[in-house]
Amino acid sequence: MSKQGSLLAMNAVTIKDVASAAGVSVATASRVLSGHPATSPASRTKVESAAKELGFMPNAQARSLRSTKTDSIALLISDVRNPYFSDLAHAVEQHARAAGLMTFIGNANEDAAQQDDFLATMLSRRVDGLVIVPQGLNEESNQPSEMMNRVLSSGIPTIFVDRALPSVQVPAITANSAQALDEAVATLHSLGHRIIAFIGGPKHASTALERYSAFETALANHGLQADEALHFIGDFQPASGALAAQWLLDNPAKPSAVIIADAPMAIGALRVWREMGVRVGADLSVITFDEVDAMLIHDPPIATIGHDLSQMGKMAVQALREVMAGQKPEPEELISKFTLRPSVAPAKATQVMEGKVRP
Repeated sequence: MSKQGSLLAMNAVTIKDVASAAGVSVATASRVLSGHPATSPASRTKVESAAKELGFMPNAQARSLRSTKTDSIALLISDVRNPYFSDLAHAVEQHARAAGLMTFIGNANEDAAQQDDFLATMLSRRVDGLVIVPQGLNEESNQPSEMMNRVLSSGIPTIFVDRALPSVQVPAITANSAQALDEAVATLHSLGHRIIAFIGGPKHASTALERYSAFETALANHGLQADEALHFIGDFQPASGALAAQWLLDNPAKPSAVIIADAPMAIGALRVWREMGVRVGADLSVITFDEVDAMLIHDPPIATIGHDLSQMGKMAVQALREVMAGQKPEPEELISKFTLRPSVAPAKATQVMEGKVRP
């Protein structure tokens, strides 16, 4: 933030301040910030830039003083390309529609800055509530972003879904994978697998932390030790899954099985293994999170850890409506389920004795 912005942030920033910084009239600034179409692209660019620089949140600041409802909510998902989040968005939108609410859907692209841009826009558009898949903590300060803090302090009804921020007291609808991971590891152990790799997500995402922690516990429950050399930290996107696939093949420990923390990384990894001639199931047992169609139509079908996304969407809309009504719903967890499929097979004798991925 500029020196001017820092000084103004110490006091309440007004629309007059924004107009002055943008070099336009107060009327023009007001039209831009209210979304009025009768503004030029140049004016919109200058006003929106000035408002962002000064930290001006007009409708968020005035929310407690107005009673107008828009019968609309906003949903922010992590990655529109991820079939898991596409299914979740569909569930939220359909249940919101049944409740008489229209839904604006935004894509964070697994990026906190893109998340913050969408949140700022939705505050200015006067939506009645927010359903957010939070993009994690600021990796340097271990705190929510400045924009997330503004959202939470604005008074707009907000809930989290799928992920949570541990330091933030916001109702969250999440999933618990401990039982499913224990079943998955137990199954692999019973089939002779002793060296099991884990392709996980970024450490600042609550789901990544929860899944790897549950994996470590499951290993201990079945007499196996966690090894950081068998933990690949990805970013929930296909490219990191592809890198992880090669990492696994080059890993000196020669894992005979792997658990992958989400579908996009699994898609990236499966493509590489196919190109390298690795036979899933026969050469390498694979389990992934997310019960999505891509895993079911793979040859062979992939064993999954997943939960009911329609139910998660329904619970998210219900929790948000409760917050909008002035209530304080408790956080809720869905219990994930392990589904065994042909991507999991007995470890070969050579794998058990020598840790080989391929014969």
